[in-house]
Parts: sequence; C-alpha cells; structure tokens
Amino acid sequence: MGTEGATRGALQGRRVVVTRPRAQAEGMTRLLEGAGATVIPFPAIRVRFLEDPRGLDEALGRLDSYRWVCFTSANGVEAFCARLRTLGIGEGRLRGVALAAIGPGTERALRARGLDCQRVARRHVAEGLLEALAEEGGLAGARVLLPRALEARDALPRGLASLGAQVDVIPVYETVTETGPGGAEELAGADAITFTAPSTVRGFLHRLGGPAREVASRACLASIGPVTSEALRRAGLRVGVEAAVHTAPGLVRALSEALGHAGPRDAAEGRGVGHAP
Repeated sequence: MGTEGATRGALQGRRVVVTRPRAQAEGMTRLLEGAGATVIPFPAIRVRFLEDPRGLDEALGRLDSYRWVCFTSANGVEAFCARLRTLGIGEGRLRGVALAAIGPGTERALRARGLDCQRVARRHVAEGLLEALAEEGGLAGARVLLPRALEARDALPRGLASLGAQVDVIPVYETVTETGPGGAEELAGADAITFTAPSTVRGFLHRLGGPAREVASRACLASIGPVTSEALRRAGLRVGVEAAVHTAPGLVRALSEALGHAGPRDAAEGRGVGHAP
C-alpha cells in the first residue's frame, strides 16, 4: 500500500501547519489534505539565489574535471541549473559527470531537467549520501563539486575529504526568514506543525517571534529527520514525531500514525508517539 493510501483519512479534523517555502509546499499540502487534514500555510523561509556567482562560474568552467556533482536539495539543483542557463551552458554538459542526490525529491528535480542521477542516498541525510559515494569507490584524488546552501552542515565535505576526495564547496543559495501577515492567532488550535529542515525551525521562531514557543508547546512538532529534530531540540522545543523515512510522504505518514493513536496534547508531549527518540 502506498503512503497516500496508508494515511487516507488518518488526519481527518486535524489542523496541520506547513512551514515550507510557498513554492515548495504544494506536494506536502496535497499529501496532508489527502490524509484529511486542514492545512495552515505558514511559510517560515524563502529561498534566495546568491548574487555573487563567481565561485560557481569558475566551477562550471571546469565541469569536465569533476567526477561527481553532489546535490543535497532541490534548491541546489534549481540554483545550479539556473546559472547554467544564464551562462548559456547546456545541461547536456552534465551528462559526462556523475550526479548524486541526497534523496528522491532532489533526484526528481534532476530528472525534471532531463538529468540522470547515478547515486541516491538510501538514508536521506548527508551521512547517507557519503555512504552511497563511499560504496561507489574511487574517491581518492577525485574532484567533487558540492553546490549547496550558504549555511549547511560540513558532514558531507568533511567525510569526502577523509576519503581522499578534493571537494569544492560552492554556496549557490541561502534561506532567509519569510515576511508577511499572519501570527500566533493564525496558528491557534493547530494540532501539528511540520518542519522539513533546520532552516524552517529557525525561520518559524524568527517569523513568529515571542509567541512561537507557546504556539509550539500546544502542538505536535513533526520533524522530517534527525538533523531537523536536533535543530528543534537545540531551540528548546520538544519533538513530537520524527519521520522514519526522511521525505515529505514519510513525514505525513509518521504524523498520521502519531495523531491516529494519540490526542493532540499527548502528541505534543511525546506520549503515544513511537518515532521520536
């Protein structure tokens, strides 16, 4: 049974906040509504391509020298390919380079642009992508290009370097706090708040300001994976549920299972929820 079939109706009557950027919220919104939830859009961040492209331009000028180009988000794919188009470099130039993706969403972003992905991490975190590339072998002396967010964990480039790779880390985008109307009153009565990256945690706290912790204390905080869960804990917030599969469908399924067996207060406090450590 697919994720949507397994969760259909499980969130009936529940109000679920989606903190993803507006441009990326459609898929999760559709999954949540398919599970019966009433979705409250509250984009915590927006993505902005970096204005100084010199580092990326230099890397694109020597694409043929890379064995791997590794993408850790669909945003990285979009920013990277947008620069290719600006420079008039056909995306076909990438077909001579092996491409790796951190998860299925990033792989889909590549395939949408006609690009084949040679490796997709089984665990959709940086460590999982490192494992996938290590299994491929031959990294000693190989050049690896990593276009990514301005602020990102160093687990992947550090791990690749430890295997002998020469890693070029090129920031291509950043996430900034979303602005606009909406506040604590908009989120009153929310049963759950979904977080899909550490940046959505930071953006949620910044955008909502003082009332953020009170709002969060009344809802089940649903995390897409361990890195996001750690960001919630560092912020002093309690993780109600963590997806076993670190994707949007995995998060909806975990939330459906959690709220299907626990009341909102139990879920907010971690009782009756089996996925959060």
